[in-house]
Amino acid sequence: MSREKGPKPNQDQQRRDRLSQQLRDNLARRKAQARARRAGDADERDEGIRAAQKAEKGPADGG
Repeated sequence: MSREKGPKPNQDQQRRDRLSQQLRDNLARRKAQARARRAGDADERDEGIRAAQKAEKGPADGG
């Protein structure tokens, strides 16, 4: 007459629902990224541009 320890069935279902929603959201983001890459849209982040500029000024300028 001992009960198993662990999440209740309702909690387990909520967890599964939450995880499946996160997976769907992640898939949607990845698909949007892939479409943007195929379309050739510019990357709006500044980090990539600054990093590329630093790489261009690298060791060739210093020596």
